[in-house]
Amino acid sequence: MAEAADFQGMTPSPARRWLRRTGALLAAAPLLAGFCQLPVAPSAQAAERSAVAEVSGSRTVDVSLDTLSPRVPSDGDTLTVSGKIVNKGKQTITDAHVGLRVGPTMDGRSAIDDAAQSNPYAGTDVGGKYVAKFSKLAPGVPQTFSISVPVDKLPLSSDGVYQLGVTLTGRTAAAAYDQILGIERTFLPWQPDAADTKTRTTYLWPLISTSHMTAETGSNEQQTPVFKDDDLAAEIAPGGRLQQLLALGKNLDVTWVVDPDLLASVDAMTRSYRVQVNGSSTTTTAGTHQAVAKQWLSELENTVENEEVVALPFADPDLASLAHNGKTATGSLSRLKDATTVAATTVESILHVTPRTDYAWPANGAIDPSIVKVATSAGADTVISRSDSLKEAGSLPYTPSAARPIGGGITAVVADARLSTAFQGDMTVAGNSTLAVQKFLAQSLMFSLQVPAKQRSVVVAPQRMPTASQAQAMAQALTALQDGNWSQSADLSAATKAKPDAGATTRVPSAASYPSSLRKQELPQTAFEQIERTQDNLDSFQVILADKSRVVTPFGRAMDRSMSTSWRGRSTDATLYRDGVEAYLTRLTESVGLIEKSEAKLSGRSATIPVTVQNNLVQGVDHLTLRLTSTQPSRLSIGDGAWDEQPVAVSGGHSQSVKFTTNAHANGRARVVAQLFTEDGRPYGPEVAFDVKVTEITATVMLVIAGGVLLLVLAGFRMYTQRKRAAARQATQESENAQTDGEDEDAPEASEASEAESRAHEPEHPSDRSPDTASEITDPSGTGERVDR
Repeated sequence: MAEAADFQGMTPSPARRWLRRTGALLAAAPLLAGFCQLPVAPSAQAAERSAVAEVSGSRTVDVSLDTLSPRVPSDGDTLTVSGKIVNKGKQTITDAHVGLRVGPTMDGRSAIDDAAQSNPYAGTDVGGKYVAKFSKLAPGVPQTFSISVPVDKLPLSSDGVYQLGVTLTGRTAAAAYDQILGIERTFLPWQPDAADTKTRTTYLWPLISTSHMTAETGSNEQQTPVFKDDDLAAEIAPGGRLQQLLALGKNLDVTWVVDPDLLASVDAMTRSYRVQVNGSSTTTTAGTHQAVAKQWLSELENTVENEEVVALPFADPDLASLAHNGKTATGSLSRLKDATTVAATTVESILHVTPRTDYAWPANGAIDPSIVKVATSAGADTVISRSDSLKEAGSLPYTPSAARPIGGGITAVVADARLSTAFQGDMTVAGNSTLAVQKFLAQSLMFSLQVPAKQRSVVVAPQRMPTASQAQAMAQALTALQDGNWSQSADLSAATKAKPDAGATTRVPSAASYPSSLRKQELPQTAFEQIERTQDNLDSFQVILADKSRVVTPFGRAMDRSMSTSWRGRSTDATLYRDGVEAYLTRLTESVGLIEKSEAKLSGRSATIPVTVQNNLVQGVDHLTLRLTSTQPSRLSIGDGAWDEQPVAVSGGHSQSVKFTTNAHANGRARVVAQLFTEDGRPYGPEVAFDVKVTEITATVMLVIAGGVLLLVLAGFRMYTQRKRAAARQATQESENAQTDGEDEDAPEASEASEAESRAHEPEHPSDRSPDTASEITDPSGTGERVDR
């Protein structure tokens, strides 16, 4: 917002006319200095500010500069300045007019920074008819203005950066004389003729977003992806942030810096996809933005066809977090290398261009030795740093070219901090955007004017995810720069190959100099430990799968996203994302496991015990071994010893029972433990323990059975003996009957023989029991599981 000055003044009383005139002279003093365009010593500047503060009192009018056209004027142009003014005071301002003041040229890049924050007003008043007049300015009522003045009417002489002030001059009832009540300052670059040696400017144009895809996929053949929200659709839709970046960037000479995760996510949206409802992992709805995704990707593909594209590692891993907190976690650095490899294939398959993958871009370009080491561990040989990290410590009187060697065959491309941070504010306010663009152009021209005869390269690396309004301001500045006379566009690769300045700093700053504000935003060590734990679980899970790619690919990319730079400043969201990935993998691994068993009963010396393996996955599982172990092998052995194991393969959506042969040695309960193992001997899933109750195999029971068999044998022998004796008696009797003709005793003897034969078929004693021939226990098994024999 503009600064305002309120000259309360004196009363019109004659007794104070002298004081009023003195105040007017004090107010005019800085104007006279501006007219002469002479540098003011620091002490004089301080006195000037003090004098103005005494006269002005409280601020009165807010002046906002909304447009300035052309941004870089040339001979024959007409400069148009427009904006608005608001009377913030309590008194109505009369006889007001808005005018322009042109101050002296800046004598360095630091002077531009200082001028943006000091000097209440300075310069030559253009005046004349080139003002916007207002008869009254009521308190709180905004008024717009527009002033057009031919450039040749402005006091512009030599090439350089001029201060440009927009002032509101008026009167109040308390001070009925002209006084400057508000001012806005900006800069006017002036170089009407083309420079003999132009600066080579490289502008990085980032296409990066936050992580949107989860690790979850549908169970169908296409593995329908699941997004945690539908925010990406809003970004690529007309008017969205990414749509604006693409639409603006295609008309500029820039180097495209893309996150392959963004491309993969938009590509997934071109087909069937689902979106979690309120972050729920169990409730999803169908995505409906396929057409928008196809349009955005198609436009991007056409735009970058012949352009330089730099691909960051997949999901833009946070290199500083890895270096400071992730190196102790096993596999973190190998995951960075894998993310770099995936980046190239992703960009090639979607955009059909071959990207550069040899650049590393730490957050805000801040580096230290450990960051450089990690950044280059995945194959990068160039680190994009920034001049507020790799600061100049030498005696160079100018800003050196971006590229410089930092040892070990590594090149640092040092982006200019002033230019790179020019558009980080709120650019939705027109006044902020106009001032940012003019300051950017002023710094760029001053860079060139430092050593006009020496060609240097400057790199601009803006914020990773500029808003739509920030992107618009960036595009306005670049358009004006590319139409100017002191700069020419260059790719990042050209800036990297440029000859370094001999006196430029090449020493990487120490770890202690890394900004604490950035360190606070890093992913903690626990985050990398959680990612490592998830990777271990994934390693155990994938070895049993018939089609590993259905799980390895989505989970691998999800763990890449867990390390993304986009989580900086969003620690809670980062934790929720990692927890979601880990929880989903746990649910999948638990889809394959053993079914709980109740107590089993064994009523003989040997039997088979079934153990059921269930697979609720869509695909089949293999390469599993089921081991059954007896904790009391002296009572119950499995196979030939304390344990036995069998290979397991189960089709998707099915279960399978695996049977083990057991041998009982004593009755009672024996504890048995079932456990699945992977091929490499790692336990898979929780074990299942159950009891086996062994009955009817003691020595007493065996004696009882043997005694029963013996009784049966003896009873049979006795019956045989009795029948044999009866037959002998019958034969003797028949012989005697043959000797006696018709004696009356025949009938009684026949009756006696018949009676004897009848007795031979009856038991010897009425108390003899029938034999027990049962071969197994017939008691009910209760609630226990009956074992197949």
